[in-house]
Amino acid sequence: MRLTAIRTFEGVLELITGLHIGSGNAEMHIGGTDNPVIKHPKTQEPYIPGSSLKGKIRSLLEWRWGFVAYTDGKPVGFSHLDRIPEEARPHAQTLLKLFGGAPEGAGHDQTLVEEIGPTRLGFWDCPLTRSWVEEMHHRNMLLIETKMENMIDRIRGVAQHPRTTERVPSGSTFEFRLTLRVHDNEDLTPMVFEGLKLLELTGLGGSVSRGYGKVRFSSLSLDGQDVRDHLQTGDLMTTG
Repeated sequence: MRLTAIRTFEGVLELITGLHIGSGNAEMHIGGTDNPVIKHPKTQEPYIPGSSLKGKIRSLLEWRWGFVAYTDGKPVGFSHLDRIPEEARPHAQTLLKLFGGAPEGAGHDQTLVEEIGPTRLGFWDCPLTRSWVEEMHHRNMLLIETKMENMIDRIRGVAQHPRTTERVPSGSTFEFRLTLRVHDNEDLTPMVFEGLKLLELTGLGGSVSRGYGKVRFSSLSLDGQDVRDHLQTGDLMTTG
């Protein structure tokens, strides 16, 4: 196996609706919010972690190909390949090539482990575009909004359990970057495009079912060539 190229996806990821990716801060400060978004420790600007993108896209692809039924809810690994139907196994192997998967336990086919090889995709954290930050500062607007939420008692019609959630507002734009290692001139880009399209169709971050996290790629290039049209063609839900 020989590394023959490193390809780069670059673009702008735009928020159609507010985005919440939690910071994991368990402390509640006076005057603070219940659910803060993750922020860069130095700039205090919100960003999209590469780990969030990787986890969401991988999960979407596993659902798309029906792998979840064979993995007990866990990410696809080498130990699951024997359970996956033979016709879908090549897709599972492609997914392992792209996202990685430790060959858990003993007894795995070493030839297959060597064939799949190292993880191909590298997800980078996505900072806000500088043009967006400068525009918001020029307009004296904040980079984060605070949204009040509550639960309604269906019988009394009374709001209960009020809470505040931070969101990055709609219209915000982030710098997107993804690298793809190519071994022996293989072409794994079709599944990458499929994952990016699924991300546009379903959303990112928390509370997607309540309208959060709708995103789109306002621009997308691969090695400097515009590939935005690759996300517009075909119906992913009907391809085999």
